[in-house]
Amino acid sequence: MTAHIINIGDELLIGQVVNTNASWMAEELNKRNIKVTNISVISDGGDDIRTQLDSSLAEADVVLITGGLGPTKDDITKTVLCEYFGDTLVRHQQTYDNVKKFFERRGLPFTEINQAQALVPSRCRVLVNEVGTAPCMVFTIPNPTATFKQGASKKTAISLEEQTASSTEKIVISMPGVPFEMKWLMQNSVLPLLEERLGAEAIVHKTILTFGIGESFLADKIADWEDALPQHIKLAYLPEAGKVRLRLSAYGSDNAVLESEVAAQIKQLKEIIGEYIYGYDDETISSAIGKIVNRRCALLATAESCTGGLIARRITETPGSSAYFKGGIVAYSNEIKEQLLGVDHETLEQYGAVSEQTAKEMALGCLNVMGADYAIATTGIAGPTGGTDEKPLGLVYIAVASRDEVVCEKYIFRTTREQHQERTANQALFDLYKLLTKDC
Repeated sequence: MTAHIINIGDELLIGQVVNTNASWMAEELNKRNIKVTNISVISDGGDDIRTQLDSSLAEADVVLITGGLGPTKDDITKTVLCEYFGDTLVRHQQTYDNVKKFFERRGLPFTEINQAQALVPSRCRVLVNEVGTAPCMVFTIPNPTATFKQGASKKTAISLEEQTASSTEKIVISMPGVPFEMKWLMQNSVLPLLEERLGAEAIVHKTILTFGIGESFLADKIADWEDALPQHIKLAYLPEAGKVRLRLSAYGSDNAVLESEVAAQIKQLKEIIGEYIYGYDDETISSAIGKIVNRRCALLATAESCTGGLIARRITETPGSSAYFKGGIVAYSNEIKEQLLGVDHETLEQYGAVSEQTAKEMALGCLNVMGADYAIATTGIAGPTGGTDEKPLGLVYIAVASRDEVVCEKYIFRTTREQHQERTANQALFDLYKLLTKDC
């Protein structure tokens, strides 16, 4: 089964709102062996919606639309869909009752404009939205694909009485653009509906998470392995700040067989680049560290200068981190480095705040002050000013420490201030991960 995603909204096109819906939807569809072959972002315009629908229906089995279902005049998706399928709007009583209760619970008037939320095309199937006011509408239309070539005349949706679970029918599903409403509808109604219609095709995705090696160098190392991949297994490189995700996608008819083949390929890959792999799929470097520290019944703390608390934030994004994370100190000034972390005044005078010596003393001080077993410390020049010939912009020292040792590395990340902090936080976590796993 193939799917197109259409996200509607001028706010998406001008960058006012980040389009998180598309990535979340695509991931959930792929988990269920539904192959997303196109994602489009279009304006709140009738012609744009109709043109994109023509194109999507000519190519995909399922078209998922988000946005344009609000009560205001700029929300025209429902009206356009009604016209597109040659239908008329009628009141859907359950939606009407739900919307009415929605406003009554909040002590707000149930105005005429809000009552219009319950109007839906007569031939659509309504999936009631229990967390918002805009209903989800499902249009089932006949195949063959030739009917939906671009520029064709109006399509006709099949009435509820005529609808079947036939794989020869195409479906258009329109949902609200509000992320939490869309996700609720997808999880509770849309995905179960699509699962009923799935064919025999199977898709297995596995993501290998790497750190400490650039994309091009990684590609060189695994070139022979990549060239030997079977045709039905594809590899994609997904680089980030200091990290590269490798996604394997296997296509076939049997999930168990595909999972076995992918596992065999990963086993080969680990023999080549095992030192750079820290996890798989949705795991983060922070969660990988958390598992190790928690398993050892140990405690972790941070002392940050140039990263301003970003590392602590990353650590605490992992659920359950309170079991092992003691806390963090943002020691931005030399005064705080001395007073809270115990960095020697002479160290700062002789070597400067951005130095290996200061980073090490910050890490060791953090262990003692916070009563931790492991610590991370960062100090650097994030820019855009402050660099010298001796200590250029982008310079950073990262120290990681245990009760037995302290290791400090020097890096230069010649990027923007934001990217410098991002890369430093990522590198610091990976340096700690290496310290934790070096004897494993």
